[in-house]
Amino acid sequence: MTLNERIMADLKEALRAGRTVELMALRSIRAGILEVEKKRVGTVLTEEDELAVLSAAAKKRREAIEQYRSAGREDLARKEEEELAVISRYLPQPLTDEELETLATGTIARLGAAGMGDFGKVMGALMKTVRGRAEGERVHALVRRLLGGS
Repeated sequence: MTLNERIMADLKEALRAGRTVELMALRSIRAGILEVEKKRVGTVLTEEDELAVLSAAAKKRREAIEQYRSAGREDLARKEEEELAVISRYLPQPLTDEELETLATGTIARLGAAGMGDFGKVMGALMKTVRGRAEGERVHALVRRLLGGS
């Protein structure tokens, strides 16, 4: 069963069971996937494409949680946390700092990267490997540090 099929099956189950928060989160994910499909008419989305949609949805929820908390809106922050928990069920297990550093150093070595001039090349290759398992800002900071950009 593909990721998209799993999401659709869970969406139907949430609808039948009346789980509104789960239903809202799954509908949001589905809308994101449909939006990408519309942009790429005639092509089938890969699981990597679907993971990119999920990662973006999770990032959006994390940012909203921070904003709601800073505004003193704990009720809205909790709602976003509940939706984030639903989205996280479909994302791969996040990488530990050690795993991410191992992947980053391996990518740097494989590409022969020697400094910040190779930053974009390393980031592009590494993000394909870690998509959905590590935040871009975290990867950016690590690659910058490993390439000597402080």
